[in-house]
Amino acid sequence: MDRIQRRDDPAAMIRAALRGMMSELWSALPGIVESVDLDRQTVTVQPATKGRIRLDDGTVASVPLPLLPDVPIVFPSGGGYSLTFPIQPGDECLVVFADRCIDAWWQSGDVQEQADQRMHDLSDGIAIFGPRSQPRKLVDVSADSVQLRTDDGLSCVEISADGITLTHPTKVTIAAPAAEVAGTLLVSGLLTASGGATIGGIGFGDHHHTNVQPGSGNTGGPA
Repeated sequence: MDRIQRRDDPAAMIRAALRGMMSELWSALPGIVESVDLDRQTVTVQPATKGRIRLDDGTVASVPLPLLPDVPIVFPSGGGYSLTFPIQPGDECLVVFADRCIDAWWQSGDVQEQADQRMHDLSDGIAIFGPRSQPRKLVDVSADSVQLRTDDGLSCVEISADGITLTHPTKVTIAAPAAEVAGTLLVSGLLTASGGATIGGIGFGDHHHTNVQPGSGNTGGPA
């Protein structure tokens, strides 16, 4: 007979029973990525908090929770558009555990029967990326703009009330059949056009000046 039973305290016994039930329910845990499968869009995650078990001698020990394999990755997406990022081992995430078994939905999509009757189980986690522990927190986070950036901040797309800024330590590439600038284009550095340039309908790659006589004078404007 344990201490609660000896005290004959029904309320304490109910609380202990509820605590025991709650200890078997999983809602969410921080985790650390062990491996990544971008083809299947899953990760294997090590829960970042330990569990507690009671040993045969009655003592309680703290032990690592088991690895969570094949955890689906959440990429922000909708309406035919997605934001993806190259998840790496060591990245931190929040694993949210579904109320019911997600196996059939994960395999086939749409509305499915439950393949198993388990509830709040470690087998039904979904990995959401973004939560960070203090040692991995971002530095120099902007307080007045939206940024899509690398962790070190060297590459960044920034949107603020003052405009949109693209920053990169080497170059920015636009890969499209055409790029249109509806406004004034200001270039503070060297402008190089490897395919030629047309300004005001005049091609500057191969145009010629006419009616020019040899000598020390200058030509007129382009024509």
